[in-house]
Amino acid sequence: MSFRVLDVATPLVLAILAGLAIGAGATTPIPEIPATTTATHLVLGDREHPLYPATTATCPDLPSPFALADGREFVIIELADGSFGLVDVSPTAADGQRRRDVRDFPTLATTGLHDPAHLDTIATITGRPVATIDSLAAPGVLSTEGFVAADESVRSVLAGDDRLVRAMGLTHADLARPLLHVWNLMQTDLDLGRWSMHHHQWRNVRAVRYHGHRVALDAHDTKGGQQSPFADGLEGGFWMVLHRALSPAEEEFLRVAYDHAAPGTWDTMHGTLSRLWLGEMEAFFIQWYGFYEGHTDWRADPIGIARIFGLRTLEELEAAFPGRLHEATSRHHVARETAARR
Repeated sequence: MSFRVLDVATPLVLAILAGLAIGAGATTPIPEIPATTTATHLVLGDREHPLYPATTATCPDLPSPFALADGREFVIIELADGSFGLVDVSPTAADGQRRRDVRDFPTLATTGLHDPAHLDTIATITGRPVATIDSLAAPGVLSTEGFVAADESVRSVLAGDDRLVRAMGLTHADLARPLLHVWNLMQTDLDLGRWSMHHHQWRNVRAVRYHGHRVALDAHDTKGGQQSPFADGLEGGFWMVLHRALSPAEEEFLRVAYDHAAPGTWDTMHGTLSRLWLGEMEAFFIQWYGFYEGHTDWRADPIGIARIFGLRTLEELEAAFPGRLHEATSRHHVARETAARR
């Protein structure tokens, strides 16, 4: 897998476009527990759980993620030394984590999904012409891999992934949330000085518990910065690998159901369902625009996010894409102009 950044030497900045207004949008709720917090502990009945950076030798008997009545969201993490932490990972409005591009995508802002007819006619995003965004998103322009594949466009990717998310019964905000949680975990350790800057690697946290599953985390920072193709001021400087292996039962299910799939399609499906390689920018792209990037190595595939973070089981994904899961995880969202030439 090639490194994404070309020759971009800008500092690591997360400048959020002021014009992106906040939109409500429907999301799938996470469990709420009747707890309160002090400066150092979560208090639930007669039990107290220390808050990170304090840790415990055993895993807290709590759901993960969970929310409090005041809207704050927490997850349980596993550290390299085998201990566990309880971390506030609440998405914040201050840095754009609760925003959507209301001006360009009003339906997305209110429902969490796109209006397909509107996507067909949209001419600009964040004030930048879609044609310009397509040029910047192509392979070899702002990045080596590109933000879309050579046969895709930003509009075709937005529309194609919106169809996938609809089929799963989720919203784009549902899928952005776990990625924002991971990013906030990373920021917490950056603030605490628990990042190996010499090795450009996050060595302190090994996994996050999410909806009953263990999601392994591996993250690194870069020396440069990745520019966004949208005129949104967003720059990226980190990359991460998120992994949750398929269980033996899931492996067997796929082998039986998709023994007819071509080897390349099978490998893509298997990889997408268990592993994501992405930067922190993708969480914001999904939250703001419903954009997961196209079919490049950096794609934050919505089906992969749903399965890895336990938003949907493999059986539920198969029901959403009956007999087509191998195609749904591998087929490019081909641009109309490309399809017309074929």
